[in-house]
Amino acid sequence: MPVRIGFLGTGLIAHQHMEILSRNPKAKMVAFCDINPEAARESAEKYGGNAYTDYRAMLDSEELDAVYVCIPPFAHEGQEIEIARRGIHLFVEKPVTLDTELGERVAEAIEENGVISSVGYHFRYLDTVDLVRGILRERRIGMALGYWMSRIWKAPWWKIREKSGGQAVEQTTHIFDLARYLLGEVKEVYATRMRGLVNDVPDFRNDDMSCVMLKFENGAIGCITSTCILDFKYKAELALVGRKIVIEISLDGVRIIEPDDKIAEHKPSVNPKRLENDIFIEAVESGDASAIRCTYEDGLRTAAVTLAANRSMESGEVVKL
Repeated sequence: MPVRIGFLGTGLIAHQHMEILSRNPKAKMVAFCDINPEAARESAEKYGGNAYTDYRAMLDSEELDAVYVCIPPFAHEGQEIEIARRGIHLFVEKPVTLDTELGERVAEAIEENGVISSVGYHFRYLDTVDLVRGILRERRIGMALGYWMSRIWKAPWWKIREKSGGQAVEQTTHIFDLARYLLGEVKEVYATRMRGLVNDVPDFRNDDMSCVMLKFENGAIGCITSTCILDFKYKAELALVGRKIVIEISLDGVRIIEPDDKIAEHKPSVNPKRLENDIFIEAVESGDASAIRCTYEDGLRTAAVTLAANRSMESGEVVKL
């Protein structure tokens, strides 16, 4: 029997997952819920299944093995708790929450009900990142430099910081998560921001750019920068700096730079979004979640780092985690 899947949220990111799942014979999408009835109906018509505007009605009416939660950051109100209490497995898109206390309650519900969880940090599934992890077993990294320099995302809620959490929380979160995945936990955060350069976009209430400094528990330091003012995608990568080595990591590949102009480039041979979906479906089917690379609890730690950065931007002080 295929894994029966419901969707909470049917926007752009949800459709990326739907397209991948439609090609997986072990998965069957049966229900689609969105506050926009037309959006839910279009998804149901395209992939087969029933449309809902109330997620509880979907849970009551369908026999679901898993739910994909693909809703905007501000829309997380504890729906995952209700889903977990029903014993339904969870795939949650990032960021998992704008409220770490709520996120902790979700994590508790997942643990208490024995639910498998996965979060959409697909950078972790790159085989090139596996290569870097192997290198780091032998090389110590002292500094992480992260970048997400791009455009204002087209969703109306994205340009409002109170709804999106800001670029660091909603978008650059991939870079923060990759830094955590490779270097371990963060213990201190200090952040600053700039506003005022974007005056040609109606209702833009977000940071133009930000700089977040990190101190990791292993002693490494980091600086992760974000900007959305370019109107084109310039850079989204993490660079790791160690003694006589720089490792540059992006979705396009890994570049390893060493003395005497020694440069090695490696391109990914996997589709990380497809792999994260395939692994989640396999975990739900088998009951073995060991191949999942980011659980809800792990994704919550990344959210906590970026939300701490927001607090530091507001207070001007170092935030300890």
